[in-house]
Amino acid sequence: MRTRWARTALGAVAVAALLLTSACNSGKPSGSTSDAADADAGTTAKAAADTGKTAIFVIGGKSDDPFWSKVKRGVDDAAKVVQAQGGSVTFLGPQNYDNLGPDAAKLIDSALSQGATAVIGPDWVPEAEDAAFKRVVGKGVPLILYNAGGIEAADRLGALNYIGSDEYTAGKAGGEFLGKQGAKNVLCVNTLPGAANTESRCRGVADGVKAGGGNSKQLPMPSSNFGNPTAVAQGIKAALLKDDTIDGVVTISTPDADSAASGIQQAGVGDKVKLGTFDMDESQLSRIKDGKQLFSIDQQPYMQGYLAVSMANGYLKYGLELPQRPLLTGPAIISADNVDSAIAGAKAGVR
Repeated sequence: MRTRWARTALGAVAVAALLLTSACNSGKPSGSTSDAADADAGTTAKAAADTGKTAIFVIGGKSDDPFWSKVKRGVDDAAKVVQAQGGSVTFLGPQNYDNLGPDAAKLIDSALSQGATAVIGPDWVPEAEDAAFKRVVGKGVPLILYNAGGIEAADRLGALNYIGSDEYTAGKAGGEFLGKQGAKNVLCVNTLPGAANTESRCRGVADGVKAGGGNSKQLPMPSSNFGNPTAVAQGIKAALLKDDTIDGVVTISTPDADSAASGIQQAGVGDKVKLGTFDMDESQLSRIKDGKQLFSIDQQPYMQGYLAVSMANGYLKYGLELPQRPLLTGPAIISADNVDSAIAGAKAGVR
């Protein structure tokens, strides 16, 4: 899995370099949007190329969210080329996650109202966001989905591509890894219940554990608890004390993993309960190296931001598209076997 993922990532970097520096001809990728949508988007791309005033808007998460800070670093690095060519890149994020879908829809509409020539965004809550995304495509503005939604959402909405990890596949890989390590009763802690990507993560975990003969259930918590270490730790502690057969915990984010580590310790079950999480930072990697956490699932947030902006810029300036559809940036299981290289990336601020 690691080898296959690494080759994909290296290929993606090469493609990004091509997008940023080349004006070669490009064919239409398989699974492209309708001819009418392509024609509209092509008109926008030509206008941007003629005027040189590319305006790329990126919808993302909170500025103080550790995961999204890595995404934004990728966005900012790719933006340097856009700016050097006379264009602009604007990053828009919500103040909190209490009303995620409707707030994201407002940000999408805001990007349009500010003259976006391309929009990049996650389809976190389709029922709340899809109408806004369709307004983007309806106005002939190229759309790229990243981070959440998958290629199915990209096809449904008429987006050029999806860049990110397949959440279900990532969850299943984590569940299978837990199963191979002997876990039989796993708790998937979801502090953003109802969001398409987190629900897919927990569903994948459940199917992965089941494949090894175990079971998994979800612990949904109010989204207002996201980033609240005390509330999340206490919720996990209570669940562990209530059911002493739980031998694995998976969280949807690195802050929640920190809280889970605390809750496991407070419940006095650190010698029995294996901890894993989606995404990673230096805290997770240190725990993995010290043998206090089993794994993290890396989706390369830096590459999601970098590649999405690079692709949008290449399309607007030169009409470039990619044959890789979707363009996957993960998953990769980071465990004791490969944690050292991941630590080097984390210290550089990109993993």
